[in-house]
Amino acid sequence: MCSDGEQLKRGHRRDMEVVLEKKDAGDWAYRGEGAANLVLAYTGSSPTFIGKVMRLQKARINGSKASNSPTALTAHELLLWKDMDDIVATSNKELASQLYVKHIMSPLLGSAYVDAGMRVPVSREFLESVEKNVISQRPASRVDATKVGTQSDTVLLMSDHSLFSRVTQEVEPSISVEIKISEYSEYDPLDLFSGSKDRIHKAIKDLFSTPQNNFRVFLNGSLIFGGLGGGAHSTNLAIGGAFEDALKGVIQGGDGLRTKSFLQLIAETVHKSGVLDRLLEVQKLDNLDIDGAIHAYYDIISEPCMVCRELGKEEVSQKYLSLHSMSLDESLKIVKDFLIATSAKDCSLMISFRPRKDGNPESPYNNLHLESTNQSFDYKVNFIDLDLKHLGKMEEYYELDKKIKTVVSVELMCPKCRKKVMKLIATVEGVASIVLDPSKNTVTVTGEADPVKIIKKVRKLRKNAAVVSIGPPQAEKKDEKKDGKKDEKKDIVPYNPTPCQRCDVWYVIPEHGYGYCSVM
Repeated sequence: MCSDGEQLKRGHRRDMEVVLEKKDAGDWAYRGEGAANLVLAYTGSSPTFIGKVMRLQKARINGSKASNSPTALTAHELLLWKDMDDIVATSNKELASQLYVKHIMSPLLGSAYVDAGMRVPVSREFLESVEKNVISQRPASRVDATKVGTQSDTVLLMSDHSLFSRVTQEVEPSISVEIKISEYSEYDPLDLFSGSKDRIHKAIKDLFSTPQNNFRVFLNGSLIFGGLGGGAHSTNLAIGGAFEDALKGVIQGGDGLRTKSFLQLIAETVHKSGVLDRLLEVQKLDNLDIDGAIHAYYDIISEPCMVCRELGKEEVSQKYLSLHSMSLDESLKIVKDFLIATSAKDCSLMISFRPRKDGNPESPYNNLHLESTNQSFDYKVNFIDLDLKHLGKMEEYYELDKKIKTVVSVELMCPKCRKKVMKLIATVEGVASIVLDPSKNTVTVTGEADPVKIIKKVRKLRKNAAVVSIGPPQAEKKDEKKDGKKDEKKDIVPYNPTPCQRCDVWYVIPEHGYGYCSVM
């Protein structure tokens, strides 16, 4: 049995001359979106496209250019990828990104888990029509900031990994989960990458509690839980109850038990598959982080290092000086590894399940038995969104890294209405995360938001609120241990004070191209 990706390639080998025109736009429905791309699912009857999704690049509104314009690679980018003949030979960045996934990310993460997709020709009229068709379904915040990019003459077509290939006439339900791994969320990514089944399970439960755009579930390709790329929210009783009902027919068990079993199924699959171990190894290629890679970047483009200039001679460390004394090939490797690791931190992994009935023919997919429901499931995992990160964004990554490290800690004198305060803060532009510390009665805001705006918002509700500190977070304390015990201060857990039972932690995730990966 060939994989979904292989079927995609075979199915299109003879149909690549087909150009999607305006009349075809109605067959593609809005599935969701991220910061840079919009995803559509095929709803028509053409055998060529059934079971496929399309990914379109977005363009920013107000005259700014799209995040990845379909122009040729720069001379420095050609130098960076000089060992990859296909990438160097291509005429545009979109095709280069696809080849990058095929020739670089696929070998690193495993070809069984990576679908590079293929480029399909489209007309400008098709893209313009799609923009009109989906605008009413997109989150308002996304519509205000971006639109469908109409400058490209191709789109990326991939298998819909939320579905399974049919192996019998009887079609079993397929349920898929998407998890975005971000450092700005209620769950601890270290739990997800820990290799411990219990800690992985804790991370999944934490994500379910505050899904935002980080945790989404699809049933037979249709969204049943989570956002379509919009704002943050928590899982209340109504949302949780609706999701519990939607699981009927897929997860066995009485009311109140199906969700619990489904989250357990996800955790056990993540643990058994070992896919996050692969992902972590690729992320570790970035052993210098942007703070080191930025120096190698300036050497590659043969320009004075702006970072060293800002620091001044007295503050420039020996480490930075040694980076500038490296050979060009060494600098190229540092930056190349940084960009590859960034792809691994900003990707998606789709995990899909379908019940396996007794008597079914042997399945080509992996399987897992869930003890709590006495069910067996086929499962598959696929890394997606492994986009090529462009050299020209290095300065943007560095500036973003500096901005995100600004912290404002605000003392809350009244513990009764923390949730209202956190909601107010979440409306301030530039907020990356909001973390409540019940032990100190403070809320810490991380991001590039204006501290003055934050405190003004808070004082609308609590006039005696005061700024405790403004400055970079003390990341070095993250893994501190005292007397062999874990620093309890860093264990962020939901806190529900008696006078305000629904208080919890709210977060806002920034839209930018340099973040952590997602798992789907």
